[in-house]
Amino acid sequence: MILDIEVLPRPTGTADERYAHVEAAIAVIQRSGLRFEVHALGTTVEGDPNMIWELARRIHDATLASGAESVVTIAKFQQSRGDDAPTMASLTTKFR
Repeated sequence: MILDIEVLPRPTGTADERYAHVEAAIAVIQRSGLRFEVHALGTTVEGDPNMIWELARRIHDATLASGAESVVTIAKFQQSRGDDAPTMASLTTKFR
């Protein structure tokens, strides 16, 4: 499964760390052990569907736990049944 996720916390961070709440969400992804790529407006993660669904919730919760007053989480999930399911690499290699 592939997850593309973006958190929109309010505020985005603290006076000392402009994007602290976004970085808290990324830290959860980094600790997950799953393959991921951080982009300017979100992060793409690839892995087992059960792990991905649970990770999406942890990302959302971590943003609030870091001190954000509120958060909107935008997520897109891609899943296929066959062995030839797309991967992050298969979808982007042509453009790199």
